[in-house]
Amino acid sequence: MPFTKYTNLDFDQIKTSIKDYLRANSTFTDFDFEGSNFSVLIDTLAYNTYITAFNSNMVVNESFLDSATLRENVVSLAGNIGYVPRSRTASKAQISFNVTTSTNTPTLTLKAGIVCVGSANDTTYTFAIPEDITANTIATFDSAGQFINCTASFNNLNVFQGIFLTKQFQYDGSLDQRFVLNNSFIDTSTLKVYIGKSTDIRGIEYSLSENIFDVDKNTRIFFINEVQDEKYELRFGDGLIGKKLGNAVGSDGDIITANYIITDGRDGNGSSSFSFSGTLESASSNIIDPGNVTIVTNQSSINGGDIEPLDSIKYYAPRMYSSQYRAVTSRDYEAIIKRIYPDTESVSIVGGEEMDPPQFGTVQISIKPKNGTFVSDFNKTQILSKLKQFTVSGINQKITDLKLLYVELNSSVYYNYSQVSSADTLKTSVTNSLQKYSESLDLNKFGGRVRYSKLQQVIDNTDTAITSNITKIIIRRDLKPVFNKFAQYELCYGNQFHVNIKGFNIKSTGFKIFGETDTVYITDVPNADLKSGNLSIVKEVSDDVTRVIVKSAGTVDYLKGEINLETINITSTSLSNGLIEIQAFPESNDVVGLRDLYISLNISKSAINIVRDVIASGDEISGTRFVSDFYTSSYSNGNLVRK
Repeated sequence: MPFTKYTNLDFDQIKTSIKDYLRANSTFTDFDFEGSNFSVLIDTLAYNTYITAFNSNMVVNESFLDSATLRENVVSLAGNIGYVPRSRTASKAQISFNVTTSTNTPTLTLKAGIVCVGSANDTTYTFAIPEDITANTIATFDSAGQFINCTASFNNLNVFQGIFLTKQFQYDGSLDQRFVLNNSFIDTSTLKVYIGKSTDIRGIEYSLSENIFDVDKNTRIFFINEVQDEKYELRFGDGLIGKKLGNAVGSDGDIITANYIITDGRDGNGSSSFSFSGTLESASSNIIDPGNVTIVTNQSSINGGDIEPLDSIKYYAPRMYSSQYRAVTSRDYEAIIKRIYPDTESVSIVGGEEMDPPQFGTVQISIKPKNGTFVSDFNKTQILSKLKQFTVSGINQKITDLKLLYVELNSSVYYNYSQVSSADTLKTSVTNSLQKYSESLDLNKFGGRVRYSKLQQVIDNTDTAITSNITKIIIRRDLKPVFNKFAQYELCYGNQFHVNIKGFNIKSTGFKIFGETDTVYITDVPNADLKSGNLSIVKEVSDDVTRVIVKSAGTVDYLKGEINLETINITSTSLSNGLIEIQAFPESNDVVGLRDLYISLNISKSAINIVRDVIASGDEISGTRFVSDFYTSSYSNGNLVRK
């Protein structure tokens, strides 16, 4: 009998293949398999083959980082190339408070653990510190020199959202001993490990290490691995790489003490008011009653994050491995910054040679955080400080604020009124579909791209009643002026502008300038080559009449998509947020976020017009009424003012 290859996992096809295999034997050529008990055996063989093939396929898939689906397998495969997935990150707030006590003590110690309780989104969260903090006191005496009280100030104190826990192990020297922290949701950045010879004494602190650079047999380090159920295992040196535990001569001890905080991650973000719940000790280790403590919030809780998801591990693990903990290429920077600043949603790296004008020896970094638009100055300093250990000597890094390129839509959506109950309902459905698309991975990253054909498909596929859509694309950047000061401004859009020879390609919202009481606007006058033009500042006298206030207020480069405003003194803006919105029409409807531009599809400022399709609805056949009353232009308007 010839050998039959099983190339399908479908049960029925496996069963058919077995029958074909048996029929190849002359004994079973005309055998009725369905009418005999032999059918039960064939079903059993097919079922066994099906299960075996399925399990084999799953085993093979789980053996590779790209195809693995179970978290513990993905984490294990990433660990093979030295990558430890990011843990949950506790939301961090900065507070200050004073404590006054009638106990005469030179110092007050705020004990590790809960410090205060904050609230966010109608939910209370505890905030803790992973280590004791001691502050000196200032004593107050009366005129007779008698002690009254003393006050300690705890200023700029960083507190972490979560619950402080302690776990102790005793090293027994066996090779199979494991030190697993039996809590999920640990923020490993708060993990402190101490090695000592007694459970009553904290011991010597060991440092967390991610690699073995500059590590010898006396280096006090430990490593962590993520294990099942998002828990973490501690690992220590063996006397060759890292200091070995134990009670031998020269060893630090066999008692392991681990302090850490378990956290709610990003849920704890946004807490701004706090009430004191901490424990204070005097210099003689007596508990102090602090009375009423008023907490001043220096910084609301921010930067809380969830554990690293599987797709992020699959993306960054090989890139971190390829970087070898060295920041050289843009991919290296991307992987390392994501690791040292977990709140990163997207990052753009631009080498100095790509800048205009070039800045050799400089790397420009733009970061889009997950829970906001801008990275705080404090976080910028922390990122640059941590980045220094990975960078090449002689290369300077600078973090610039996020530059948002807004994409707006002006869409006329035609529909068959006989297939929809309400035009308003249809408009809401279209808006919701576009909002969902605006949150997709095509856009929410540096280098994102608005794909015009996909955008039209999103609209058309919203409802079967939609017959077509005519959608115009508008690109916008917001100018934040410095009021009552002469300044120059530059806005880069990264996309070529569409040029109408009559002008009105650049439009703005209103603002006022020094020496002019009326509201003015920015417009453009193209040069003969249609590659560049001049900017003018004008005001509306009437609907059809404008007056030029400043004839040469700057230049526009249509090819590069750049606007440059010369020295100007802006005193106020029409918008209450103090911004001037400046728009243009792109030459291509596919808009790209070039270099450090971050694309944002702004649905809230887009115009969605629901238009009755009189032809599809059967109101007319010739199209005469459609052309005269329901016609929509595919090109930009010639209005002066940004609508």
